Amino acid sequence: MKGAIAILATTMVLFMFAVEQMNPADAASYTVTWTFGAGSWPAGKSFKAGDMIVFKYPKGVHNVAVVGSGGYSACSAAGAKVYSSGNDQLTLAKGANYFICAIPGHCQANLKMTVNAS
Repeated sequence: MKGAIAILATTMVLFMFAVEQMNPADAASYTVTWTFGAGSWPAGKSFKAGDMIVFKYPKGVHNVAVVGSGGYSACSAAGAKVYSSGNDQLTLAKGANYFICAIPGHCQANLKMTVNAS
């Protein structure tokens, strides 16, 4: 019985330490006005994996598609997750994060953005 309690106590301490290391308070939140020409918005900013970007735009006017590099280059949202609330809160993954507007013609008119997170 004492051995089980010791194992449980050790597990609880390790769990609490792990949760403390993943402190979401370290994540930053950035708001971008999602409109034509927004692709330059990340310039001069430093992003980390876990940071949040909030895409603000009039609902129904644009959307935000999370794509890979191929979808970004081709302005294709095929198979992508598309958000359309006008207040889309997306968490950055480590590396390059690619976003486009999937409304026909919008990406081709440069409504797209790459955000690199360390």
